[in-house]
Amino acid sequence: MKIEDRLYTLRWKKDEASHLVIVDEEVCRRCEGKPCTSFCPAQVYDWEGDHLNVAYEGCLECGTCRIGCPYRNIAWRYPRGGYGLAYRFG
Repeated sequence: MKIEDRLYTLRWKKDEASHLVIVDEEVCRRCEGKPCTSFCPAQVYDWEGDHLNVAYEGCLECGTCRIGCPYRNIAWRYPRGGYGLAYRFG
């Protein structure tokens, strides 16, 4: 089963504020390889020009970005109660 098919079985309740925060965008601009765009299974991180877009609404809350960023430049916490990831089936 493809990851896209598995992601379809999830739903998210979006909060107004992101639970994923880039600590210093300048650090991201200097980062070689931009690993955040490849280690996140939900593809939350995407580079557009010299700006990092964070689509926190689709976060799987796995915490990979906490340990995957070589500069520890992503502040991660669980979404507020009642928001974030929910399972549709099972």
